[in-house]
Amino acid sequence: MARIGNKQITRERLLDQGVAMIMEHGYHGTGLQDLLSSVQVPKGSFYNYFASKDEFGAEVVRHYIEPFIRQLGDYLERPELDALSALKRYFRDLIEELERRQFKGGCLLGNLIGEIGDTNETCMSALRDAFHRYRDKYAEGLARGQAEGTIRADLSAESMADLLSDSMQGALLRMKVDRSVRPLETCLGHLLDDYFRPKND
Repeated sequence: MARIGNKQITRERLLDQGVAMIMEHGYHGTGLQDLLSSVQVPKGSFYNYFASKDEFGAEVVRHYIEPFIRQLGDYLERPELDALSALKRYFRDLIEELERRQFKGGCLLGNLIGEIGDTNETCMSALRDAFHRYRDKYAEGLARGQAEGTIRADLSAESMADLLSDSMQGALLRMKVDRSVRPLETCLGHLLDDYFRPKND
C-alpha cells in the first residue's frame, strides 16, 4: 500500500512540475529529462508513471483544470452568496492571483491550443474535455443566477457560459501582451455587470 501511495505522490509531483514547466516553456520546450531531474526522479523512469509524453500532456491538462473547477464550485456552494456574487468573487480571486504572478503564463489551455493546434489528438481530447467541464460549471452558476433573478433569462445559461469562456480566453491572451489585468477586468465587467444582467436592471 505504501508503495502505491509513494508512486501516486511522485506522479502528482511530476504533474505539478509539468504544469509549471509547460506554462513557462511550452509543451515542445518541456523536456522529459529536465522534468525528471527537477523533481529528483531517476532518469529513464518516466514511463513508470505515464505511457507517453502525449498522455503526460493530457494528464497535465486534467491536473491543471481541476483546482479551478473545484474552487468555482466551492464559491457556488457558499450559502451566504448568491450565484452572481459567487462568480464575481471567484473571478476577483483569479485576477488577484494573475497579478501576483505578474501576468505570466496566462491560461495553460489556451497556450496549448495555440501551440499544438490539431496535431496532437491525445492532448486535444483532454483540452476539449477540460474546456467543456469548466464551461459547464460557469453554466451551473449562470442558471442559478437566472433562477435568483440576477441573470437574464432570455438567453440560455449554456450560450452565456460559452460566451464567457470564449471571451475569457481572448482577454487572457491580451493580458499577456499588455502585462495588465485590465483586459480581463473589462471583459468580466461587460458580461457580468451588463450583458448578462436582466434587461430591466
